[in-house]
Amino acid sequence: MANKTKLHFHFHNPNSAEETANYIVKIFIEVNQFKIDQVLQETAEKMEIQSEENRSLSC
Repeated sequence: MANKTKLHFHFHNPNSAEETANYIVKIFIEVNQFKIDQVLQETAEKMEIQSEENRSLSC
């Protein structure tokens, strides 16, 4: 093999940095939606347990 040709890639992004960041965040949220739902469910359950404990202590 003689000389290998080196590939060069150039990407054009017509969006602003803010638009690009928002798009990336949307992708991350979509990909991790199950984990997000799970954390929210666990947090809601913990808050419900704490609320029940507070009510039982105040009676």
